[in-house]
Amino acid sequence: MRQLPEADRDAIRLAQDPHFPRWLEQITATGGCAHPVHLSGSTTTLDGTTGEVLHRYDTRDEPGERLLVRCRNRRATVCAPCSRLHAGDTFHLVRAGLLGGKNVPTAVRDRPRLFITLTAPSFGPVHRTGKRCRPRRGGGTCEHGRPLGCGTEHTPTAPLVGQPLCPDCYDYTAHVLWHAHASQLWDRFVIDVRRRLASAAGLVQSRFAHHARLSFARVAEYQKRAAVHVHAVVRLDGPAGPDDAPPAWGTNDRLTDAVRASARRVLVRTAYSPAVGELALRWGVQIDARPLRADGDGPDDDAVAAYVAKYVTKGAQETGAGTDHRLTTWEDISAVPVTNHVRALMRTCWRLGGLPEHAHLNLRSWTHTLGYRGRILTKSRAYSTTYAALRADRAEHVGLDAMPDMATDGHWRYVGSGHTPGAALLAAGVAEDIATNREVAREEREVPR
Repeated sequence: MRQLPEADRDAIRLAQDPHFPRWLEQITATGGCAHPVHLSGSTTTLDGTTGEVLHRYDTRDEPGERLLVRCRNRRATVCAPCSRLHAGDTFHLVRAGLLGGKNVPTAVRDRPRLFITLTAPSFGPVHRTGKRCRPRRGGGTCEHGRPLGCGTEHTPTAPLVGQPLCPDCYDYTAHVLWHAHASQLWDRFVIDVRRRLASAAGLVQSRFAHHARLSFARVAEYQKRAAVHVHAVVRLDGPAGPDDAPPAWGTNDRLTDAVRASARRVLVRTAYSPAVGELALRWGVQIDARPLRADGDGPDDDAVAAYVAKYVTKGAQETGAGTDHRLTTWEDISAVPVTNHVRALMRTCWRLGGLPEHAHLNLRSWTHTLGYRGRILTKSRAYSTTYAALRADRAEHVGLDAMPDMATDGHWRYVGSGHTPGAALLAAGVAEDIATNREVAREEREVPR
């Protein structure tokens, strides 16, 4: 008789365990998390006034004497259930900064607001979609004898799109160092936008914060050529933030002009290296700044929030621009299932990481993301709510919050993570059921009544 697969045998073993119902409750509570964290410990809830013990929870009463909690990984390739939760939180975080809610006043929808896209500069010609990959008039070849176009009208999903026409011409060093300094370039861009707004209003630059406040939420996304570009919502408020209206001179047109001018102007210089010299890093020439208007004349606010939420769950691996797991040796690079272009970027990252003048960039630790060291989503403090506040709201919604007159005393320690093969199979089923139920609920909401 054919033996059952290991996962099936393990699932049967778990189902026969007397503690299986409680274990399944824990899995369901994590939303079918693919890599739950195992904790051991206890929590005692006390009356804040009398000190009386109101409730005590201890994992010694749980299956395996442990409690499972979500891993909270944002990457869909690592944990799809947790990434969906993170995407939902991101949607509400971005939307609150656009339309109000979550303790943000609804008046923000009438403020000057832009949805902007900043790209990386060109590091060399690459295969492009449609007719854009055809060689220019007269054709021609590069110094290495390769044609300056391939003559093929590529579809958006064609494997060649984003790959260099000539790998020997492509500036892999500049690509990696641009990634390593992208967050610094964004910081200088924001500072320069504030300065330009102040100058346009006839203010001393140091006095800008006394008249207005620039708030933003931005997400990084890998393009087909494995270069990061930035989408951001930018909003102009009064000096107190969302609760304060901007000055009369704060308009969408003036904000747009400042964004475009700053994106063209700012630069970051790399540390001098005997091997590569000093590079001046800038944004690419493709700059998009679209006003978000309360009257609907512009991109839809909900669509913008959903767009940002969609990309916040994507890691380098899902976009084909790296891997979601760190690489610890040079040999690891050869084993990663990526294109030759991405592999060349990884190797460049590793080589540059070995140079003392670039040691502060810690590039070898970021080889898996091609040198990009920034967060996928960042926001200014006053833009809207926080992930922590959204998690607290969710806990309150399901009845996990403590009353004001209660105090808790907890002692916890990490004891492991992940699932056995059978547990992983069952968790995947729970996650699929939850996703299906959400989809059905969404479709029912969209059916006209």
